[in-house]
Amino acid sequence: MTKNYADNAESITVPRLMLRLAVLAVGLAVVVIMLGAWTRLVHAGLGCPDWPGCYGFLTVPQSETSIAIANVRFPETPVDVAKGWPEMIHRYAAGMLGLLVFGLAAYAVRQRKLNVPVKLPLFIAGFIVLQGAFGMWTVTLKLWPQVVALHLLGGFTTLSLLALLVLRLRSRVRGGSAQTAVLKSARSGSGLRPWLYGGLLLVIMQIALGAWTAANYAAVACTDLPTCGGQWWPQGMDFTHGFDITQHVGPNYLGGQLNAEGRVAIHVSHRLGAAAVLVYFSVLLALLWARRRRNGLSQSVAVVAVVLLAQIALGLANVILYIPLAVAVAHNATGALLLLSVIQLIWHQRQLSQGLPAQLSGAKNNSMNSGKHQEITA
Repeated sequence: MTKNYADNAESITVPRLMLRLAVLAVGLAVVVIMLGAWTRLVHAGLGCPDWPGCYGFLTVPQSETSIAIANVRFPETPVDVAKGWPEMIHRYAAGMLGLLVFGLAAYAVRQRKLNVPVKLPLFIAGFIVLQGAFGMWTVTLKLWPQVVALHLLGGFTTLSLLALLVLRLRSRVRGGSAQTAVLKSARSGSGLRPWLYGGLLLVIMQIALGAWTAANYAAVACTDLPTCGGQWWPQGMDFTHGFDITQHVGPNYLGGQLNAEGRVAIHVSHRLGAAAVLVYFSVLLALLWARRRRNGLSQSVAVVAVVLLAQIALGLANVILYIPLAVAVAHNATGALLLLSVIQLIWHQRQLSQGLPAQLSGAKNNSMNSGKHQEITA
């Protein structure tokens, strides 16, 4: 019995520790996304012309001697300390996230016999390596829009994978605690599941549009609302130029190289995407809310609604106030929160419609096994 109790305690403690680390990783991933936005918005993407150091140093050179050495090493990009630090702070945070993810993967492999997720942490660790490579190419290819956009999408993908790990670990920790009464609503709302996945796809597409908008410095292409340049459909928009993914590399894309017509096309597309997301989720969330007493999703639906409205408001504020730094960074962070809230809504709905019967069966088996152990002990 002592051994059984010890094994049970360990099987609960390990997932809880992993869950805490995964939650920390999610929070740090959001911080990294915000720092990336800050770096981009203050035009510090090339604050350090090399990678992973800064002018060959571990930190931004600040002394006269270090700056002189740095300027000799990179004569075409003189040291700008004010732009170097945002870039390096972003790298430090990304490095910390990478170490945390590698630690999670190693711990999962070590504790794999306790039925904790292993493949997902290993996949995230591998993806972090790829994301680091995109971070390097962002600098070495001088902010080439294709790489910058993929790097931004990679950050959101990393966040999504970590959020999925948190949900899986949380389900593992709470396994067997479901109540039979909840089963009455287990299948309610399952008919809307394809529409939930459609909403997730729409959010991902809008994030991709946002990444392309940021990579091509098109956020300020339209400075009025609800029109753009006083026109509902601006004349001369060049979608072919704006969405040309075959642009050649370099020499330097800081500030962007697209013409005005191409940037306006990107900006208008991002606005139309935001309108599509708003309309789609307004209908979908209204349907889910109307069935909240049967589907048990009221809290998750409310969270998505609040985050979506906040994101739309921040997007409007960006245009009206001409991209203030704090609002623009918050817009990026809220975009990440919107993605997380939609993922959590889908997970919650799936757990209610699929997971509860299995959880209750597991709880029943655990209870029977416990009874058998007690009989043997007696």
